[in-house]
Amino acid sequence: MVFLLLLLASVSRFLFPADPVPRFQAQTIDQNISIGYGLALGDVDGDGKTDILLADKKQFVWYRNGDWQRFVMIENLTERDNVCLAARDLDGDGKVEVAVGAQWNPGETSDLAQSGSVHYLIRPQDPTQRWEAVALPHEPTVHRMRWVKSAEGSAYLVVVPLHGRGNKNGTGEGVKILAYKLPANPRNPWPTVTLDQAMHQTHNLEVVETKNPLRTDLYIAGKEGIRLVAGFSDKNTSHKAASLVGTEPGAGEVRVGNMGGNQKFLATIEPMHGTAVAVYMLGKNVSRKVLDEGLKEGHGLATADLLRLGRDQVVAGWRLPNAENKVGIKIYVPTDKAGTQWQSYWIDENDMATEDLQVQDLNGDGKPDIVAAGRATKNLKIYWNQSK
Repeated sequence: MVFLLLLLASVSRFLFPADPVPRFQAQTIDQNISIGYGLALGDVDGDGKTDILLADKKQFVWYRNGDWQRFVMIENLTERDNVCLAARDLDGDGKVEVAVGAQWNPGETSDLAQSGSVHYLIRPQDPTQRWEAVALPHEPTVHRMRWVKSAEGSAYLVVVPLHGRGNKNGTGEGVKILAYKLPANPRNPWPTVTLDQAMHQTHNLEVVETKNPLRTDLYIAGKEGIRLVAGFSDKNTSHKAASLVGTEPGAGEVRVGNMGGNQKFLATIEPMHGTAVAVYMLGKNVSRKVLDEGLKEGHGLATADLLRLGRDQVVAGWRLPNAENKVGIKIYVPTDKAGTQWQSYWIDENDMATEDLQVQDLNGDGKPDIVAAGRATKNLKIYWNQSK
């Protein structure tokens, strides 16, 4: 009988193999960052490899893929701290265009001179040297930004402040979310359009671009939940956002994932600077499932198929010690195709006070890796994906 049970177990494992266990090898590439407000990934020097860009306290820097040497792009751009950056190859030359946000002063919501900045960085011939900053108009409390392509392929910089002008304690004027259209000469004026002004605190955004059909959607996370700018287009100048029904709890982070086939889901950290990781299965009836309630000041989120399951996993990090006195990063793996059951695993247990994280394949092996910057831990790490 024992032999029969062992044989059945062996056959079962062969016919129905278990999902791979996440395995990541950590590499610290900088243990002396100041805060590490924001990360971006892209090819800076045109060598075909994905580099790491970082918005640190007073410097915007990049790390060269391979030797991970650190280069300062610009420093002391404004009186106060840097806070965010966006990097993307917009013109197809194999090198990223870069925009940055600084003058981080979230307590000042009215004075433009004292709060917020948006700059486009013009690269030098040698990208390891200092870059030139071109100042653009801005709202107070600039907090996050992303490069976006419209359905027609035009390049825009979408900038999300934390508060609206004059906002006090999350009330007052709504947050003015702007899209800046990149002109042929970036030193010329940038046409802008207001995407939304209904939320009273926002924190992050997600951009989803599809080729068939050509379509760009923006998901914005904030105090009032998730709002969606559907079908961002040059031809549609109103671009008004709408609340996504069923996602009303406030959220600080949002990402879109794929459960396989046409089933999409949203991953969130709730509320802003929150404690919970949740997923929403999108469709006619939106359903919510909480994956974890053990974070403290959750501040990094990504979705990707790191384990090559044919369905995305969720990666989340937080920056303050939780009830177990731990900071770190976890990965949440759906164990069924419907997304009703999930299993969590540590990626970094107590050595990464996550301020931001990004996911992308850095070494060309076809498996996405994780990059994270730590606030209190003052470190920048790559987690190399060694999952089978």
